[in-house]
Amino acid sequence: MITLYGIPNCNTVSKARQWLTDNEIDYQFHNFKKDGLEQETLNQWLDALGWEVLLNKRGTTWRKLPDDKKADIDRGKAAAIMLENTSIIKRPVLEVSGSVHVGFKIEQYQSIFK
Repeated sequence: MITLYGIPNCNTVSKARQWLTDNEIDYQFHNFKKDGLEQETLNQWLDALGWEVLLNKRGTTWRKLPDDKKADIDRGKAAAIMLENTSIIKRPVLEVSGSVHVGFKIEQYQSIFK
């Protein structure tokens, strides 16, 4: 099963969804805003990729966080922030056959689905 996680109004998520559709790849879309995110799923991603890859420190959600939440960040703090504010997770997150990928680039998806 292929699952694409993200939010529908994100440009990068839209591009990934369009690429999957154009390439006739059947997938399930998981909307963070509507469907939330399970702790267990996030833990699997953290184990596979590390919190540094998943936590988007360049977006407005990160910038709006109080300084005390951003200070001394580690896996535990990052996980709590991501569960509380799913918009802070780099998007999209793609699960394919037990592997996890973050972001969207055509070359990346071509190599995943070759």
